[in-house]
Amino acid sequence: MNPEAESAHGAESSPLGRPVAYRDTYAPELLFPIDRQLKRSELGLRAEALPFVGEDLWNAYELSWLDPRGKPVVALGQFRVPASTPRLVESKSLKLYLNSFNQQRFPSVESVQETIARDLSAAAGGAVAVDIVPLLQRPWRAAAYPDGFCLDALEIAVDTYQPEPAFLRAASGGAEVHETLYSHLLKSNCLVTGQPDWGMLVVRYRGQAIEREGLLRYIVSFRGHNEFHEQCVERVFCDILARCRPAELSVWARYTRRGGLDINPFRATHAGLKGGEEIEVRQ
Repeated sequence: MNPEAESAHGAESSPLGRPVAYRDTYAPELLFPIDRQLKRSELGLRAEALPFVGEDLWNAYELSWLDPRGKPVVALGQFRVPASTPRLVESKSLKLYLNSFNQQRFPSVESVQETIARDLSAAAGGAVAVDIVPLLQRPWRAAAYPDGFCLDALEIAVDTYQPEPAFLRAASGGAEVHETLYSHLLKSNCLVTGQPDWGMLVVRYRGQAIEREGLLRYIVSFRGHNEFHEQCVERVFCDILARCRPAELSVWARYTRRGGLDINPFRATHAGLKGGEEIEVRQ
């Protein structure tokens, strides 16, 4: 597959929701990139003037291949796709691509890592960082709770289940605050299949205090919304930035695993803000 040619396609052309033949030998053509700008245009964003930096952090829990003698190797993978890349990779296609390693022989872990980095970088249109750690080395994922205030115990009434930016408001004239707010009540739906995606949303900012009940209503309002993970996080970021005007902002979503993969987008006003440190690989 030519990623440049495929980049013009939207989600409706992806393998999501369609029967696809299972491949167990290396098939990079299974990767399906989607042009990010198709959805960013809805938010009024231009590729040359994005209001954020960040990345999409993927964790792969079902990664295996054969060593030169035909013996299976199993590993954990972590892929970091910069938000500046022109394309995202559709998740089912990435799962199918990783499955194509199952009966393929590779000389080393490093060769698998280099192969995946090359293929994902070509699909995304920019350098993707890849880290592969065999389970023999006993890696584990640490997913910590944020050091901040959880919004979920707030007593609110909700009757809106499509994104409503009007719920977002910040105090005027008060003292500047620097805080972290988070919620486990984020739910959105796959853009193509409509299946639910569950996640924790973390908002870190510096500026006038964001009204907490309104932020929670806004997060819950995504419950009936159909978009990919990356697109939801960019919508949240842009809405908070426009409505609350913080001096600094970062938005981080920790989505739950599906099909052996989880996707965790992070967007921030500038480099250096805290993001994906809630997830790390330890050995």
